Amino acid sequence: MPNVCQALEAVAKSCENNSGGLHGIALIPQDDVVSVLVNTTNPGDWEVTGFTLTPLITFTDYYIRRNTSNYTEELAADLVNGSSFVTQTINLMFHRREMATSRAIKILGSGQQYLSAIVKDANGKYWYFPYLQLSASGEGSGTARADGSKYSVTLVAENEFLAYEVTMNTTALQAIGVNF
Repeated sequence: MPNVCQALEAVAKSCENNSGGLHGIALIPQDDVVSVLVNTTNPGDWEVTGFTLTPLITFTDYYIRRNTSNYTEELAADLVNGSSFVTQTINLMFHRREMATSRAIKILGSGQQYLSAIVKDANGKYWYFPYLQLSASGEGSGTARADGSKYSVTLVAENEFLAYEVTMNTTALQAIGVNF
């Protein structure tokens, strides 16, 4: 008897405005995420409704300026082997080079640790990205005075699914350290 896959679902036309970019990101070591609560009423909704974190540990907010940061998700499917995964890449830009930012970036990449992120996109939606690792950091002083100095940071993960939407209310997000 053949395996039965899920039925196809329609994608409805949206009449809402659609904006690109990120408004905020909060990160935490993956080891401090004890559990992720996914909608149990309809698990196929790909919706995170809560987190259980290591006691006394919360997400850490990283300030980013508008029009500087983004994420991408690309599906890689091997039709011969029957495997697939999504490469998730978050590109961040931090303005003004200084010691505190250099240190924060160094800590993010220390030990090639896994990180979890909650990002807020320009449409006001929050997204959960588990098992990220810092894969690159660069930039510098700029050339012209108007260039400004900056850091670029790239976080990458390979997961089975696209990012889940986080549908927690503002109070619940603030309780876990997400304050943007």
